[in-house]
Amino acid sequence: MREKIHIYHTNDVHSHFEKWPRIRKFLKERKALHEANGEDVFIFDCGDFVDRWHSFTEGTLGKGNVELLNDAGYTAVTLGNNEGLTLPHDVLNHLYDEADFEVLAANVYLAGGTRPSWALPYQIFKSSRGTKIGVTAATAYYRPLYKLLGWELSEPLAELEKQIAELQKQADIIIVLSHLGMDDDETIAENNPRVDLILGGHTHHVFMNGKKVNHTTLGAAGRYGEYIGYVKAEVDKGPFFWKNFTASLVDTAILDNPPNAGEYIKDLEEIGKDLLQTEVVTLPEPLNYSWAEQSELPAILCEALYKWCKADCALINSGLILSALEKGKVTKYDLHQMLPHPINPCVVELSGAELEEVLHISEDSGLSDLEFQGLGFRGVMMGKLVYHEIEYDKDNGSIKVAGKPIVREKTYSLATLDMFTFGVFLPPIKNARRKIYYLPEFVRDLMEWELKTRYL
Repeated sequence: MREKIHIYHTNDVHSHFEKWPRIRKFLKERKALHEANGEDVFIFDCGDFVDRWHSFTEGTLGKGNVELLNDAGYTAVTLGNNEGLTLPHDVLNHLYDEADFEVLAANVYLAGGTRPSWALPYQIFKSSRGTKIGVTAATAYYRPLYKLLGWELSEPLAELEKQIAELQKQADIIIVLSHLGMDDDETIAENNPRVDLILGGHTHHVFMNGKKVNHTTLGAAGRYGEYIGYVKAEVDKGPFFWKNFTASLVDTAILDNPPNAGEYIKDLEEIGKDLLQTEVVTLPEPLNYSWAEQSELPAILCEALYKWCKADCALINSGLILSALEKGKVTKYDLHQMLPHPINPCVVELSGAELEEVLHISEDSGLSDLEFQGLGFRGVMMGKLVYHEIEYDKDNGSIKVAGKPIVREKTYSLATLDMFTFGVFLPPIKNARRKIYYLPEFVRDLMEWELKTRYL
């Protein structure tokens, strides 16, 4: 007799809760409907559900996100790089203490090589008719960064092959939850024909009706809760075992919004705001910012980065600053609103000639007007590049570092933002021969440190 199994999935929500009331309502209603018809339902998230740009996530350090997943009835989740790399070790180690769902992360280990108690390499779920559904998962291979936080990662494709081989012995259906990106998902499908379904994320790709790679179905639902993935699995365990997977996406923009949606979203913001009311400093005067010209707050942040990293010089983009600070009490909430980005400090080593190239690009390429989001940046536009201990006279082309003319053959340490080492904006920084990352500190932590130094 043919069996229907219903699978729903999300990925890369990034704490964008504006559509969460619709997603929550839809998942609860669908689950109730299918179960009333005697059919099984599984709900998965493929990582980056947590993002500390939102005050609710920042204030609860992700535990509030876990409560939301519990409430919506999720079956299992995997880690994205936002869960893995933006939370201090102890916070991540206890993030899922109250989870009502399984956490699957086959390639995440403690520094000694043992698995954390909360991260399973795979799990086998049974349908009401006895069909065994084996699920494994892996997260993106940022091994050096995880190592700085006290974690170890195994290479995800090799790790998944081990888990898939194990599941082949035990399961009727094999599912991979992937936070690896589209290219790796296709590689998994090509190399592991026994995998039935790969639900993916990380690269924010969209498969409106799934994608077939050999015998494997791939599903992906974009980002920010724009879509909910749905896969109808049909299984017949008769004389000739048969299974079929049909993938589609549900556009959350056209779903009914619950009557209290606006209040629900506001409540999440208020919870975060209340938890972040700790006073940092009291300012004797306001501090302002501009994305187009020199201003106080970007200069303060750039100097803080320079001092924190003990570098020769520093560079940031003024677009990091999203709000001014008023005279009087400044709270952690104020700093979070000003600097919501999960961006870490970084030092790169550049030759004088490479540093010159960076400055030419930053001043002459129109980079300051670029509008973008990603790589940890949660702002609007890049904004003017701001320097500390760098003087650049565009009229005559002269450059000084720490008051002395730049030497093209000399090696300089430049304090900057990790996003510049990941993106293509400033190639000499991306391609720097040595990079030193500072985790888990965010740029707002450095701003807090600098303001306390100046005003306490």
